[in-house]
Parts: sequence; C-alpha cells; structure tokens
Amino acid sequence: MAFTIGTAGGHGVVRAEGELDVGNAPELREAITAALDARPSLVVDLAAVTFMDSVSLGVLIGAHNRAREAGGGFAVVCADERVARIFRITGLDQVFTIAATVEAAAAALG
Repeated sequence: MAFTIGTAGGHGVVRAEGELDVGNAPELREAITAALDARPSLVVDLAAVTFMDSVSLGVLIGAHNRAREAGGGFAVVCADERVARIFRITGLDQVFTIAATVEAAAAALG
C-alpha cells in the first residue's frame, strides 16, 4: 500500500489504493498528518480502495476532526460500493462530504 500526497483546488489530497486495514493504518495516519500540516483542508481519495476496516475509519474520523478544528474542510472520494456501504452503515455519510471525484470533492470544500 502506497499513499501519495498532492493538492487539488487549494486543498491537500491523500490518495490510497488497495486495502486499508490495521496493518497500514499508521501509514495512512502519517500521510494525512503531513497533508494537514501543509493545508487545513483535506480530500482523502479512496477511489482505488477495495476494503477498509474500523481502524482506518478511526483514522478518517480523526482527520475530519483535526481539519474542522483548524477551520478547514474534509471530504472523501469514494467509488467502490463496498467502501461506500461502510460509510452508510456507520452513518459517516452524514458526517463526511463524500464525492465521486477529487475535483468534485475539492469543489464541495470551496
């Protein structure tokens, strides 16, 4: 699992692919922390993620809270129905801004 950090529309972007689980959650947290250190708003691109466990959800919740505390925004890009279902089941689809593309997520954050 590799995480890449970039930008889109003035917001930080962390891209992930494959499976997100307890084994790589620390790497995800590090990438998100680096992106939030540079910019207060963040898009986490999960378009290429096929599985996500509860530890990874916890990392995303922490990132959401940190972005909000810094006066920024937080959005998630989700294309896989299995991952989208996790957000619906947990109610996080009502908490996070969820978009189909990085561009749409960045636009939603303003």
